[in-house]
Amino acid sequence: MDRERFVLALDPPLATAAGPIREREGFLLTVDHAGMTGLGESTPLAGWTESLQTCREALDRAAAVAAALDWGVALGKTAVPAARHGLSLALAEARARAADDPLYRSLGGNRHVERVAVNATVGADTSPAETAERARMAQDAGFPCLKVKVGTRSVEDDVERVRAVRDAVDELGVRVDANGAWTVDQADRAVDALAALAVDYVEQPLPRDRLAATGDLRGRGVDIALDESLAAHAVTDVLDADAADVLVLKPMVLGGPDVAVAAAADCRAAGVDPVVSTTVDGVVARTAAVHVAATIPDVRPCGLATADRIVEDLAPDPAPVSDGAIAVPQAAGLGLGERP
Repeated sequence: MDRERFVLALDPPLATAAGPIREREGFLLTVDHAGMTGLGESTPLAGWTESLQTCREALDRAAAVAAALDWGVALGKTAVPAARHGLSLALAEARARAADDPLYRSLGGNRHVERVAVNATVGADTSPAETAERARMAQDAGFPCLKVKVGTRSVEDDVERVRAVRDAVDELGVRVDANGAWTVDQADRAVDALAALAVDYVEQPLPRDRLAATGDLRGRGVDIALDESLAAHAVTDVLDADAADVLVLKPMVLGGPDVAVAAAADCRAAGVDPVVSTTVDGVVARTAAVHVAATIPDVRPCGLATADRIVEDLAPDPAPVSDGAIAVPQAAGLGLGERP
């Protein structure tokens, strides 16, 4: 296995309730397997995965980590998810290339999938007028829905931003993401107000450890989604807690595309909708997430339209966004036209 460190600057930075994300740093991996070379990406994100240093140390122990791939799936959680993601992706891509299959078919997708619908995103730092303008732009560009980041100002101010979106567009779905910033009282008020605005779902309204309280927000006219909670709890534990209507599956956080595909199946079996998202990764991991989404029948629009924030990527993007959807590469493996 070879690895190369990289840093990807984001412009504009992604504004969240936890602060702006200005760059992504990680490792590009190459692994020889099944007579082919597979590519992987390990891009840890503070608060979600292991640290960059811990990821590096795990990759230095690559043989031991690779031997643990199967138990990583069985447990549904690993202490080094970004490291595991890079290794498992590289092995999966090598197997797919050896079989001359696109990665999504090799991961278990049993249908031909041309496109995956995606959402647009507006940061938490926009005014009502700016948020409404972004909504108009998203609708004009063909996006089926807009995710509005909230949680850096009062609930009432954020509700006004969503109301401005509803006044500006009529065909666009709206999601709201608090990134765990609200208290129970704030979440109570927000859910009631946002349900009246026909919001599709409210994502991570409470901190990641408040599963029972999050479950109490369900059934009030708007779906509840969990994201950050999957960095602290196994998917099966979140499902057993009956805490959400939707789970946002980030392959980098879960530990690999194989784990994400298995998690999506667990969600569907439990009557919960899976949505696939990135952690604003490089082109290798981002394209892998597109393939993961392609394995899920009738998946809701996914959070995969993040390439435009990266100033200079690892390689040309083989899966650009057009008319609110991403074309799924059909060539063998990841389908990168130019390999980094």
